[in-house]
Amino acid sequence: MSNLKGKRIMIAKPGLDGHDIGAKIIALALRDAGAEVIYTGLRKTPGFIARVAVDEDVDAVGLSLLSGSHKELVAETMRELKALDAGDIPVFVGGTIPVEDRATLIEAGVVGIFTAEMRLDDVVAELARRLSPEQAA
Repeated sequence: MSNLKGKRIMIAKPGLDGHDIGAKIIALALRDAGAEVIYTGLRKTPGFIARVAVDEDVDAVGLSLLSGSHKELVAETMRELKALDAGDIPVFVGGTIPVEDRATLIEAGVVGIFTAEMRLDDVVAELARRLSPEQAA
């Protein structure tokens, strides 16, 4: 697996969705790749997620979305991050994201969309690439 050593990545479950197996699997894969993972648990508000991201000084935020309200929850989370002067924190999403909604999420500022069809190694490698110093420059 790719190296995420020294990276702090938060995995969050916004909204009312109560299914978190996928989020926990991603959290373990990121941990195994060397990241320090902060998992916020189920049913968190975008405001809570943004505050924790800032308080924990994370390098990225991952939103696990299965409820169908991904467009609204992503937009609200991005607004909350910007309100806390943290709009530069990369946000990625995973879960049940219909193909027709992906462009809207990218336009909202999401840096990556990961679905259940993807291999864990590929997800981790893509995150490592996006969080590398070369990408930040």
